[in-house]
Amino acid sequence: MDWGPLWLTMQLAGVTVVVLLVVGTPLAWWLAFTKSRFRTLVEAVVALPIVLPPTVLGFYLLVALGPHGPIGGPWKDLTGSSLSFTFTGLVIASAFYSLPFVVQPLHGAFESVGRKPLEAAWVLGASKLDTFFTVASPMAIRGFLSAVVLGFAHTLGEFGVVLMVGGNIPGVTKVLSIAIYDHVEVLEYTQAHILSAVLLIFSFVILTVVYTVNRRLPIHVS
Repeated sequence: MDWGPLWLTMQLAGVTVVVLLVVGTPLAWWLAFTKSRFRTLVEAVVALPIVLPPTVLGFYLLVALGPHGPIGGPWKDLTGSSLSFTFTGLVIASAFYSLPFVVQPLHGAFESVGRKPLEAAWVLGASKLDTFFTVASPMAIRGFLSAVVLGFAHTLGEFGVVLMVGGNIPGVTKVLSIAIYDHVEVLEYTQAHILSAVLLIFSFVILTVVYTVNRRLPIHVS
């Protein structure tokens, strides 16, 4: 068995979740508390990967990340290398594809915190940044846990987007879902069974742990 696709997939999911937490947390915070007229539009854009076919999203990301695209063009001018068919390109594509699975749990968690605890901290002299880390984040811990797990699990199961953007390059962009498809295509069902079972068991264990921890975490009501 070649376990390279499994480790590559784990790396991709881990890096993607970190990127999404950095990008998605302030976005979810803004969505939870903003009164901007553009809120609904931004929510629709964030949720778009849920309803958009992965091949469609993958095609437009391939165009955007290509050497002549709005993202890939400047990147190539700056670094001399292309984003498409690279691990970095896969991370960017995965971040777009899994964005709603991180932002939406965080959005709901921040909304459940409400303004009252934040305003109380501000009255006591805490800065907004300190309030976020010491008041809002601990109260929204369930949302963070759900966001990490859902983002990680969703990235593990990607197929259409990663195939369009990364292709099928062993050791570079050949992730687990593509490896399983390759085995099935050449009737190597034993290898496909093993890889699929590993992914199934891992996903089941992770979800079981999350549900167990979530039940034991305290519920904060504003």
